[in-house]
Amino acid sequence: MSSDGAVEKREDLPAGKGNGNGLTVPAMAPAPVTATRSYGDRRLRLNPNKEHQPDKYEDVQSEFGAPIFSSLERHLPPSMLEAPRQAKLDFMREVLGRYLPEGERARVQRHKEYRQRIMSTYQPLHKELYNMDPTSFFVPSFVRAISDNTEESFRNIMLEPSPGVYSFAMLRPGFCELLVSEVENFEKWVNSVKFKTIRPNTMNKYGAVLDDFGLEAMLNKLMEEFVCPMSRVLFPEVGGSTLDSHHGFVVEYGKDKDFKLDFHVDDSEVTLNVCLGKQFQGGELFFRGVRCDQHVNSETHPEEVLEYSHVPGQAVIHRGRHRHGARPTTSGFRINLLLWCRSSAFREMKKYQKDFSSWCSECQREKKARQRQCLDTTRTAFLRTAGA
Repeated sequence: MSSDGAVEKREDLPAGKGNGNGLTVPAMAPAPVTATRSYGDRRLRLNPNKEHQPDKYEDVQSEFGAPIFSSLERHLPPSMLEAPRQAKLDFMREVLGRYLPEGERARVQRHKEYRQRIMSTYQPLHKELYNMDPTSFFVPSFVRAISDNTEESFRNIMLEPSPGVYSFAMLRPGFCELLVSEVENFEKWVNSVKFKTIRPNTMNKYGAVLDDFGLEAMLNKLMEEFVCPMSRVLFPEVGGSTLDSHHGFVVEYGKDKDFKLDFHVDDSEVTLNVCLGKQFQGGELFFRGVRCDQHVNSETHPEEVLEYSHVPGQAVIHRGRHRHGARPTTSGFRINLLLWCRSSAFREMKKYQKDFSSWCSECQREKKARQRQCLDTTRTAFLRTAGA
């Protein structure tokens, strides 16, 4: 990501051709007989089949996580839904393989091996963190809102200081302290064994990927059972109802750590950002409006400007495409939990979309400008005809 104010753009992979109500899988070499020739319809459903109960794929050895296969199965063509599990698996591997080049698959495999080396040696300090316990992790108001699972219950605990940015109390102080302690223990272990770690992203030189040392299952449950219900209501237009994978990490700011975070967008559909502590000054988040790839570096309008001050235990949730950054942490030490939530279905569909006016602020402005121009042209033509 750029450090000069420009926002990093994600590369989109080649798209196939749309057809009718579904999506055609891109052209490729002949597929296994079980996956395609016996089940001829090769079009993915545009919308997931919510009534279909997908198979479990935890036993599958693949660079793709089990939740991705389960989520994608709901988008399979009708002729595939009753196919044997292996046939569905072959078909989905074929589809996913077109969007993860061989070199990228090799990188994913190396990362998996790297993660296995860590987990075979690292001894957790607080084992209770590795299993989701809502009553000890979350404040009661958040637990009640998720239990009620209604738009009203979510909005009752939230503030919306700027359109599309929501803040709410989420984590108990005890959980924040335990997680910070676990991260510090991991970093101490890393230094003692001289293990080179992979940092969370290209912009943060400090911090740790929580998935890499055993917290992946807990964070996946956090996404599925606590983030998804909210994002289904708050961000349906960017795949909020079909989140199926995540990247979980902490970032650290202060003396001898990162100082600030430049203007950027996240590689996510929905981002959850929770301050864990400790004592600090500065470090405010600043937001500058939601943009698609085409408009990611367009100007900011006054109504899009937001400055947000972190409070330990307090969460912020927003679209990944909501442009933002962090002011310098002027004193103390700040550590935040980040969960980048992604939807493979939305990313597949996005390749076929041309109009992002439902969520990109600049697309909305351009669409309204075209509508005004069309009305003005029609009005002028009518007046000329009436005066003739």
